[in-house]
Amino acid sequence: MKAVSLYRIARAHPNLFGKVNLIQYRCFQPDFVPRDPKAKPIRYKYPAAYDPYGPRPPPSDKIVQIAEKIASLSLEERMQIGPALGAKLMHPKLQSISVEGVDMGTARAGSSSKAEEKKAEKTTFDIKLEKFDACAKLKVIKEIRSFTDLGLKEAKDLVEKAPVVLKQQVTKDEANSIIEKIKAVGGVAVME
Repeated sequence: MKAVSLYRIARAHPNLFGKVNLIQYRCFQPDFVPRDPKAKPIRYKYPAAYDPYGPRPPPSDKIVQIAEKIASLSLEERMQIGPALGAKLMHPKLQSISVEGVDMGTARAGSSSKAEEKKAEKTTFDIKLEKFDACAKLKVIKEIRSFTDLGLKEAKDLVEKAPVVLKQQVTKDEANSIIEKIKAVGGVAVME
């Protein structure tokens, strides 16, 4: 019987003999007990509520009286208990933590207006050529070539497609200077 099982193991795992000693194989251990295939799984009973500290003694009469007094207070008086206890026990005041720039999931109504303000503050702009005078076409092409690295043909094609974006992602100062230059030669450009 053992020879047959050794033969089956050797055939199932051909590289087993080179790496692991057969005696170390789990079925040859003396404490190995094969599981009964007809046995039902063991069901463990868990407690209804897990209490990691175990059963606690009931509160003292003094604590019960304090709890009853607190329960009888009005809502405004209960709101004052926390700060009064903090001052009496000299707990340090908790300071708020800035969560600016942290994504808090869904946006609330108050934070949506702040998001709109941040969107309004643009730092980079696109320059768009709206139109130009027909007699100033050559001057506009030359001016566009001065602030872009386009050749003569590419700049001419770009100007003829007006309205078209000339340059993207430029600062406000640079955009204003380019718009003034185009306006001086007879073109109309806007900042987007």
